[in-house]
Amino acid sequence: MEPLPSAAPLATKLRNTLVQYHGIADSEWRVAKKTKDAMVWRKPSEEFSGYLYKAQGVVEDVTNRIVDHIRPGPYRLHWDSLMTTMDIMETFEENCCVMRYTTAGQLWNIIAPREFVDFSYTTNYEDGLLTCGISLDYGEVRPDFVRGFNHPCGWFCVPLKDYPNHSLLTGYIQTELRGMLPQSAVDTAMASTLANFYSDLKKALKT
Repeated sequence: MEPLPSAAPLATKLRNTLVQYHGIADSEWRVAKKTKDAMVWRKPSEEFSGYLYKAQGVVEDVTNRIVDHIRPGPYRLHWDSLMTTMDIMETFEENCCVMRYTTAGQLWNIIAPREFVDFSYTTNYEDGLLTCGISLDYGEVRPDFVRGFNHPCGWFCVPLKDYPNHSLLTGYIQTELRGMLPQSAVDTAMASTLANFYSDLKKALKT
């Protein structure tokens, strides 16, 4: 098990990586899924052998409230249908923390429950917010779970210029589920999970 890294340099590096993803040209992405709530694209990841996914959709609410529902805290566990537990393990200054969370099995349990330990950071971005994270090799793996790994990932949330009560939410996710899994099952699960994320989030914001 590695010791916890210093929060400030990791937060800066993570933010810079996500801003770099946000600048990737449209021509590099391939459509993976389209629903009424969101569009999902993918491209080969530069971090591991899977894909970097991009998801985007308009959410009817103000930026701060949306990000409060996404970042680690009391809201996320209530509405995210994939997440089964979440614990804040360490809290740092400057909106940084380390959290451990577990996810439910997917695709009729072809993908067994997973556990992640992530460093999370929330910061300002343009007129909105960016909440981002990366997995750490920290803490003991719980029995009955496979330890997954999130390569740099995050959510940009900015208000729409002409509709300030609506926000454009753009996510970048590259999750290494690990374990013996067929890549096609992983790809199907990731695209569907991201599309469902938007519909679940919209329902939660209306309550």
